[in-house]
Amino acid sequence: MFIIDGNNLLHTIHKVEEISSFSDIELCRNLSAFLKRTGQSGEIIFDGAGPRDTSPYDNIENLEVSFAGIGQDADSVIEEKIAVSTSPKRLNIISSDRRLRKAARTRKAASVKSEDFWINVTKQLNKKRPVKEPKEKRSGLSESETEQWLDIFGINQ
Repeated sequence: MFIIDGNNLLHTIHKVEEISSFSDIELCRNLSAFLKRTGQSGEIIFDGAGPRDTSPYDNIENLEVSFAGIGQDADSVIEEKIAVSTSPKRLNIISSDRRLRKAARTRKAASVKSEDFWINVTKQLNKKRPVKEPKEKRSGLSESETEQWLDIFGINQ
């Protein structure tokens, strides 16, 4: 289970990719695709109250999107999640924030710097997915399909 410091990761992407137009919704869509490919799930927490209309976040799979709320930051929310987790060793905390990395270490949760995590995400998303072989390749055609092809090509048995 990934718990991601959204603003920290977004800031890292802007710095690493040298693009300022990458939005939080684009980040969530990319993370969703990554999590789907790797068969994992995660939660991303952004600072602040979030937008009034959260409907763009509704169709994001494998990733729960939340906002810390008014007067609270994502770091505090993530710290609390680490503290109350019944299985902290299963958590992967994604942030370059020393405070969060220390909280993760204290509970023996894994922590990954945002830059390293983003490099892994982009590698996974840029990998070509293997093309599925048709089942016929391994099992062959049925007898009726074979006869059809022989008829089409005018081959007599």
